[in-house]
Amino acid sequence: MMQFLAKAGLAVMLTAGTLAGTVAPAAAQLNIIIGEPDRGPPQDYRRPPPGPGYGRPSRGCNPQLAENLARDYGFRRARVVDITPRRVIVQGWTRRGPDEMSFGNVRGCPALRRR
Repeated sequence: MMQFLAKAGLAVMLTAGTLAGTVAPAAAQLNIIIGEPDRGPPQDYRRPPPGPGYGRPSRGCNPQLAENLARDYGFRRARVVDITPRRVIVQGWTRRGPDEMSFGNVRGCPALRRR
């Protein structure tokens, strides 16, 4: 009798395990929508929305900034004469006469060389 109850219990456990394994994938396919389905995700109130210039890529060296930097290096009547994808070239006058300076065409206009 004990052997019969052990086999019956094992059969019940096997059946229950098999049914539990088939019920979970079937339940995962059920799509329940409460409320309006066309509404987007809720707004995040923890942080203010980004400003109007957020995410805009930098456009390289600003010519006005390059002229101002050349004036800081001692140039008078500095003006931008050429802009390439890599450099911004500024010409002007120093105490030694006409001179030229190159800036990198990236944000911040780093000075490359002075001729």
